[in-house]
Amino acid sequence: MERVTHDGRETAYRRFDRGGDGPTVCFVHGSGGTKDVWKSQARLADRFPGVAVDLSGHGDSEDVATPAGPETLDAYADDVAAVAEATDATVICGNSLGGAVALWIASERDLALDGLVLAGTGAKLAVAEPLRDALATDFDRAVSLLHEPNRLFHDAPAEYVELSEASMRACGRAVTERDFLTCHDFDVRDRLDEIGVPTLALVGAHDELTPPAYHEYLADRIPDGEWTELTDAAHLAMLERPAAFNEALSEFLARL
Repeated sequence: MERVTHDGRETAYRRFDRGGDGPTVCFVHGSGGTKDVWKSQARLADRFPGVAVDLSGHGDSEDVATPAGPETLDAYADDVAAVAEATDATVICGNSLGGAVALWIASERDLALDGLVLAGTGAKLAVAEPLRDALATDFDRAVSLLHEPNRLFHDAPAEYVELSEASMRACGRAVTERDFLTCHDFDVRDRLDEIGVPTLALVGAHDELTPPAYHEYLADRIPDGEWTELTDAAHLAMLERPAAFNEALSEFLARL
């Protein structure tokens, strides 16, 4: 694990590099997650080096005292931009909240990019009221809701679900709620035509949190956008179908 200091805090990241000479990918997790969600993407490091970030308040990174919404989104964008600059990453691959961060950086920041991968995300990320209520009042219930079939997972092994639940509980209610409320506030539908790099939208066919239609929308409105649907997966396709996810990602990266 490595760290970069920026804006008065330290952001942790893990580097995957086995000598690959393709573009370096910066992987960004979703709400209540950590860099560990990208462990299967380390398999690509002999072709495409990677770095997986812990956003502020997640995993091994220091937190920020920002309210949910644009201020937190800006802070998370600072985290990712700092790691990308420190590691010469030129592709951002973000899942869910991480996809929102990727889109925000591409729209708002002067960071040299070769491409974006938007995995299980959308240009608008409204969060259903029952989940918002549970995050505010009953965190165990919120974790259970997210791990019902076809939300985070379609048909993953029980140990994947247990590890995911434990990771979210370790992240804690306050940070996880901040993440989801930041998603709820997010909307860049009117800015997609500003995305000036090749973009792959990648989704599990059974994802009810950010359905395939969200990704078709992204591909239609981003000038150099495309989308791919992965069978037998939901929101965390990178964990549930790592081989298929990595194949789609590799094919995209090889064209950059």
